[in-house]
Amino acid sequence: MSIEERQQELIAEFGDIDDWMDRYGYIIDLGNALPEIDESKKTPQNLIEGCQSRVWLDAETDDEGRIHYTADSDAIIVKGIISLLISVLNGHTPDEIINADLHFINDIGLGEHLSPTRSNGLVAMVKQMKMYAMAFKARSQA
Repeated sequence: MSIEERQQELIAEFGDIDDWMDRYGYIIDLGNALPEIDESKKTPQNLIEGCQSRVWLDAETDDEGRIHYTADSDAIIVKGIISLLISVLNGHTPDEIINADLHFINDIGLGEHLSPTRSNGLVAMVKQMKMYAMAFKARSQA
């Protein structure tokens, strides 16, 4: 599934949920379903700078050069947000991730329903995911 197709799927899923408390509940459920990150990945270098909560993000590539992210957070809503991002970007090439317009964030209203510090954290998570993609792209071209 392409990044755009997954975004459209999320927009439709959230479109079926009118109340923002229910949407937060759904985001929390997504976070609870996020596969566990290996404890060895919870290191200072995997902490995302700019997040109020602690968020660990790691990435690896498969044999085809597609990126697979793992993450965890000590805040349940943030864990849900990183889960959303992973569900959109996981399994794609560095170029696809670098060039992705993650419009679903605003389309589902998430950007306007987050506190300023959570919004800053969301931006930091997206930035870090794209930084991993740039690093993997550079490494593959070396």
